[in-house]
Amino acid sequence: MRNIVIVDAPSNLGLRPPAPGAVPGCYKLAGALREQRIVQRLGAFEGGVVVPPRYDRGDWQEGDGVFNADAIAAYTPRLADRIEHHVRAGDFPLVLGGDCSIQLGASLALRRLGRYGLAAIDASADFRHPGNSAHVGAAAGEELALATGRGQEDLTNLEGLRPYLRDEDIRLIGIRDFFHDDRAELAELKIPTMTVAELREWGIPELTSAVVQTLEVPPLEGYWVHLDADVLDPRVMPAVDSPDPDGLLPHELTLLLKGLVRSPRCVGMNVTVYDPDLDPEGGAGALLTDLIVAAFTED
Repeated sequence: MRNIVIVDAPSNLGLRPPAPGAVPGCYKLAGALREQRIVQRLGAFEGGVVVPPRYDRGDWQEGDGVFNADAIAAYTPRLADRIEHHVRAGDFPLVLGGDCSIQLGASLALRRLGRYGLAAIDASADFRHPGNSAHVGAAAGEELALATGRGQEDLTNLEGLRPYLRDEDIRLIGIRDFFHDDRAELAELKIPTMTVAELREWGIPELTSAVVQTLEVPPLEGYWVHLDADVLDPRVMPAVDSPDPDGLLPHELTLLLKGLVRSPRCVGMNVTVYDPDLDPEGGAGALLTDLIVAAFTED
């Protein structure tokens, strides 16, 4: 059994402000899950904190590209260093975000090591880029596009390693059924997607097993799991920046995670977007912690 190592990546650099003058509260995610004793309950080891730069959009305006780009470009290699260290050591890094832009750190780390896949559990594709939108700006809605080399050079080609992920090595799981335009583009690029309805129709254990089989074969050397809390239905997870309806239910996410993280070819996972500021009673954070712990510990 590999050692689970908890690494905090409390970056909110990729999200738009929730209100003028405010900053996104997802940087508190790691602290909230630690308050639920996630480290002790997983029997995990401490991997420390990769401290992000300050959130400051300055005089950014629509049309200026990705805001906080310099800060994200500086932070991503530092996070990648920490993830790479643990993957090389044979550990299982569990990275607590943060917004979805932290996934770039994992993709860059694994690109340094070889060719790896990504199982992205997310309500949306996070595939906005200049080729399909005039509203590029928030990296947390664009990280899959950036990781596959679509977008501005300072984020897509760090260390000259563009792309960090190949299109065909991504599996997008839990996307909402009403994102038709996103699915059309992804299908054209041969990026497989599985909607909530499809997961239920075909069976989550069966579909997850099929996904894992495609990620366990050469030329892939392994894969990473990206979990965005907004994949859950907002009735149980309202504390996210975009609470879209008709999401996964808790037991469904547990089944999905179990099937993905227990493969020996799964090398790590990150958790993103849960915002404790939107969860004053802490119930959603407790639920998220329970689901993650169950995926690793329950039979």
